[in-house]
Amino acid sequence: MTAGVVTGEAVVLDVRLAHWPSRLLAKLIDLTAQFILLVILLLVIGRLFDNADTDTAAAVSVCVIVFVFVGYNVILETIWRGRTLGKAALGLRVVRDDGGPARFRHALVRGIMFPLEGWGPALIASILSKRGKRLGDLLAGTIVVSERVPGQTATPALMPPQLAWWAATLDLSRFGDDLAMACRQFLARQNELNPAARDAMGGQLVAAVLAVVTPAPPPGTPGWAYLSAVLAERRRREEQRMYAGPGYAPQTGYGAQPGYAPQPGYAPQPGYGPPPPAAPAPPTPPGPFAPPQ
Repeated sequence: MTAGVVTGEAVVLDVRLAHWPSRLLAKLIDLTAQFILLVILLLVIGRLFDNADTDTAAAVSVCVIVFVFVGYNVILETIWRGRTLGKAALGLRVVRDDGGPARFRHALVRGIMFPLEGWGPALIASILSKRGKRLGDLLAGTIVVSERVPGQTATPALMPPQLAWWAATLDLSRFGDDLAMACRQFLARQNELNPAARDAMGGQLVAAVLAVVTPAPPPGTPGWAYLSAVLAERRRREEQRMYAGPGYAPQTGYGAQPGYAPQPGYAPQPGYGPPPPAAPAPPTPPGPFAPPQ
């Protein structure tokens, strides 16, 4: 089941909602991990407070129980981008209603609400809700999505052949996952936007990428080509890190690609080939978005 989420820029994105059976199985995995952690911590407390006052030991034990059954979810969902052990095992993730990453406050509301609402109300609310929301999701403004879509893969960004030499020199160390996701979603939807909205949103993303990725693109580079080149290069490097070893062959995608035939304003220009020995002209920001038709 899919649903549309509306981003802060009023772009509708399709996400695959997590079904309640997968959420239930993920919760069982998390509860198993929580019980193991609880037993270990209680044994440690028993050793530490062996000869201490029983009231003190009881108070500490209550704090540990609250920490395990509330803090486990809050801490993991905060530092692991909406995942816990169970969610990661089932390919699930908590995101905001607008599709953005969940933050500490969202994880805190969800973590506090689950023990209060209990298994029954949480399961019933999840089944009855069109978006699979339990009470904690309703209050936190979150949904649980499935990141694993059998038989479907996202169309990867393609490398404009004129920019391959330049992309290989990029410093992508500050190009984070959130910005990469925003660029990827925008490129997938840009043809559905009217030109004014496309140029405005594209310009914002280009400015954000220019602030963290160096060097700047060659003069005359269209905005869509700039974002596509950065994403394609990032993906290529991730694949190299993942698969590098005997028998690894570099992925295709750096030659001519469908949809990247030269277009008005995109024919090779001075500065599109390898830079000459002399100092190149000062780079200019990518031009308006004119996506391939």
